[in-house]
Amino acid sequence: MSDPFSRREFLKKSGAGAGLAGMTGPAVLRSLGASERINVGCIGLGIRGEYLLKFALQIPKVRVAGLCDAYDGYIARAKADMEKAGQPGSQAEVFPDYRALLGSKKIDAVIIATPEHWHHRMGLDAIDAGKDMYLEKALAHTIKEGDELVKAAGANPKLVIQVGTQNRSNPIYLKAREIYQSGQLGKVKAVRAFWYRNSLPADPAWRYAIPADASPSTCRWEQFLGPAAKRPFDPKRMFQWRLYWDYSQGIATDLMTHQLDIIHYITGETAPKTIVANGGIYSWPDGREVPDNWHTIFQYGNEPDGFMVQYSSMFSNSKFQYGEQFLGSEGTLECLERKTLLYTPEAVYAKKYPERKPITMNAADLNPKDSVLLHLENWAECVANRDPKTTCPVPVAETAATPCHLAIDSFRAHRQVTWNAAARKAALA
Repeated sequence: MSDPFSRREFLKKSGAGAGLAGMTGPAVLRSLGASERINVGCIGLGIRGEYLLKFALQIPKVRVAGLCDAYDGYIARAKADMEKAGQPGSQAEVFPDYRALLGSKKIDAVIIATPEHWHHRMGLDAIDAGKDMYLEKALAHTIKEGDELVKAAGANPKLVIQVGTQNRSNPIYLKAREIYQSGQLGKVKAVRAFWYRNSLPADPAWRYAIPADASPSTCRWEQFLGPAAKRPFDPKRMFQWRLYWDYSQGIATDLMTHQLDIIHYITGETAPKTIVANGGIYSWPDGREVPDNWHTIFQYGNEPDGFMVQYSSMFSNSKFQYGEQFLGSEGTLECLERKTLLYTPEAVYAKKYPERKPITMNAADLNPKDSVLLHLENWAECVANRDPKTTCPVPVAETAATPCHLAIDSFRAHRQVTWNAAARKAALA
């Protein structure tokens, strides 16, 4: 039996014949005129997909021209969102299968916000189709998949691809990077990152509400499963997919990837040398598979010039909420809630550096726009101008995703993992 999700079958069913890369001709890759708009197809319209859709509708350069999801209710909701934004939902063509959307000459670019296990396959198919792409994080479900996407993107350098680790578009982190690179922190030997949430016992984290009409007649179950293991229809898995290994790696790739990405952005490092992870299901033993309590330690660089990253996340206490703290010998830099930057000079250096004073900055004062909107705007601007240098291209996104996959390996093996980034090889210590 042929694989319905293979590249060959995709090309065959889409009618692309010799290959969809042939669609990347001048009509697709030319710069847009001042009054022209990008015809965007949205693939995946669940919680995150709808969030991105609403922001995309705020960008003048973007016209939502295509919709695709495995659940009919999300299509209807997306059309209603379009109407509210002043863009008739009837103008967007509904595609029952994402491959048909990618094969459409009416679509210039795509926003992919599907469950994680689809990112690799859809990303490769979008590149094959010659479509510019905004691809949600994590970049891929495994290191091998990430490497394949990096290779494919590298072979198609004219395509404009943005991966959705939007902290890089947040003005707070741009300022944090400036302070870090100025040397005001001295030697940074430790970074702490954390993301704490709390939910009521009756409202377990990631146990999203299942639509009342969810059934095999309103859901395309096989389309949801795609490359994942085949199973009978299960609405929990479809609408609460973040809880299951087949479709997600939980906190590691849904949350931690954001903060590792920004640590890389600020410090300039791109790969840890060792990784130790631990966690478990401490709050909701409700059939979920991924931990709701997660802790990882990364070693970057070698002694004495490297630094350690301590990452912590849990879903049953929200006191400290969200943040990154860069602990230097001469000062501390904190980014809290993605809204506030704090710089605190070390008191022992007050006489040596009297000019260094505490700093407080707020993101809204620097730019009132949401960082997701800024990230999408950067992508749209790059698409319009045919500039492939987006804020977070595929190779950059890979450096944030790979340590998360390595942390999962450590967690499963109950051992430290060492990583040789140059050779792309991992080993258990």
